[in-house]
Amino acid sequence: GFSNLQTRLERMSNVLRPLFVTVTWGAGGCTSSRSLELAEICQRQLGLTTCLHLTCTNMKKKVVDEALEEAKVLGVRNILALRGDPPREEEYRLEDEGVSGMGDEDDSNEDFTWAIDLVRYIRRIHGDYFCIGVAGYPEGHADQSHPTDQDPLHDLPYLIDKTKAGADFIMTQLFYDLGVYTKYEKMLREHESGIFANIPIIPGLMPLQSYQILKRTTKLAHAKVPQELLQKLAGVKGDDDAVKQVGVDAISEIIDGIKSAKAKDPRGFHFYTLNLEKAVGMVLERCNLIPPEPDENTTSAIDDIPIITNGINGISGVAAHHRTLSSNSSSAAAQLTTNSHRTSSPARLAVPVSGPLSREATWDDYPNGRFGDARSPAFNPPLTYSPTSLTVAPAQALSLWDTPTTSTEISHLFTQHLSGLTPKQLPWSESATLNPETALITPELTALIVQKGYWTIASQPAVDGVSSTHPIHGWGPPGGFVFQKAFVEFFLPSQTFHTTLRPHLDRMHKEGEISYYAGNAAGEFQSSEAAEAVHAVTWGSFAGKEIATATMVEEVSFRAWVEEAFGIWGEWARCVGEAARRGRVERARDSRDFLRGVSKDFWLVNVIGHGYREGGRLWEVLMRP
Repeated sequence: GFSNLQTRLERMSNVLRPLFVTVTWGAGGCTSSRSLELAEICQRQLGLTTCLHLTCTNMKKKVVDEALEEAKVLGVRNILALRGDPPREEEYRLEDEGVSGMGDEDDSNEDFTWAIDLVRYIRRIHGDYFCIGVAGYPEGHADQSHPTDQDPLHDLPYLIDKTKAGADFIMTQLFYDLGVYTKYEKMLREHESGIFANIPIIPGLMPLQSYQILKRTTKLAHAKVPQELLQKLAGVKGDDDAVKQVGVDAISEIIDGIKSAKAKDPRGFHFYTLNLEKAVGMVLERCNLIPPEPDENTTSAIDDIPIITNGINGISGVAAHHRTLSSNSSSAAAQLTTNSHRTSSPARLAVPVSGPLSREATWDDYPNGRFGDARSPAFNPPLTYSPTSLTVAPAQALSLWDTPTTSTEISHLFTQHLSGLTPKQLPWSESATLNPETALITPELTALIVQKGYWTIASQPAVDGVSSTHPIHGWGPPGGFVFQKAFVEFFLPSQTFHTTLRPHLDRMHKEGEISYYAGNAAGEFQSSEAAEAVHAVTWGSFAGKEIATATMVEEVSFRAWVEEAFGIWGEWARCVGEAARRGRVERARDSRDFLRGVSKDFWLVNVIGHGYREGGRLWEVLMRP
């Protein structure tokens, strides 16, 4: 996917001509080198003015210094200074646990607690070399996954301080309500301090890619979706093409509304693209935001190119109020130069496009989630999963899952969840709503948990050519037919995997019944398949189109998910520190030790049943040994 991203970047810069691009940051260093690698491709190879996100909360001062120095070497002079995730090591630590074993002494977040600390640090060390942006929240900022109170007025003093500390522009969180944004901008522009009178305020917009992605992103970004838009989506939420079109209409209306308001300077718009081209291209063409040549007096489209793995924040561009936006050009607006056009990998999904983007730009429109194609630049898009991190606060995690100390308690949580009882979601759940498909195979999944000790976290039933408008299985445009192979993913003890399950799966694989992938937290990996094998487990046939593959299972994506899935066990273990603060210290310690032991002693296995016309066959195979 990363290699294909360069081709996509080149094509998007050549066709859409953004003022500049932004590269998200791998907080904690897990993907920071990849972030800098992508920044180098954008800045040096493609000649794109680049803005690098930099988060600080869980970052060592040394890493921040190295990133800023590397940015200088690459010629990157634009930084979006962000706080990042809360310092969870401090939040989860038990009372009798010190810092020892947790890393270097300078890793305790003493230098950087808030984004303002990073802004001040950059100004103190690097003066005016960098053009610095900060985040704004039209609907108010919230730290928790389920906020009860968000208010932009509460954030205002902090934004004032960040601006006074040296911020040059404000980039907003995504929103879908025009009225919310215009009220927010008016509040800033008319503030009595005058601090926001001339600073560029750049609205953040995310074109709709699918209904599920909209639900996840708005939940994690704490953004409300207007009821009118939800009503328009209600009848088409299973058809990604129709959802995109509704989104194009909605985002275009927002852009037109913002453009119609009076402004002293040219306006810019920042797009969270999720590394997908089609929807943003349609919006830009609809709103006439694609200039024949970049021009500092032209309304600009600002393209966010997130790093493939994790994170979604992004940045900006237009002239800054303290300094002009730093670019490769001497003018305030970057004069983009690109290399000659090159073709991408062969298209497997042809989506008709009436606009500036070609067939190759949309081949991966459907595989845009965790079970997508790892070759896609949009593989595992931001906000789909939060690697090694839960989507709930420690107090809520404790309320949902308590402090288990035995496998029996874990199994009980899983069976209760499958029955629709508390907990409504598990640590690996995307939402608090059980997938309707799961109800069709709940007896089979429950049997795997109770009788075999397999803790299931992902699954789907077999489907043989049902209508694309089916209320449960349907997806894609009307008039099509969809198919599914059954699969299931589960944790099980290492000894059970090696002595019982794996030999049985190998036999079933030889008979053509199944394929499997398995991995553990230590990085060990076993599979029945060659490294290059790709299994389509959900696909559709639609009039006038090639076969569309919506869900895939293959080695690259599975290996990435194994790391994330076991990381979530670690996050759960940290959350039990909340119980200690409520006086249950011994129970919290026992639970933490148990959960950490699970992470070390279990395997994650994905088994695919190839007989999609034999609905119950996979479950028979798994219950046999």
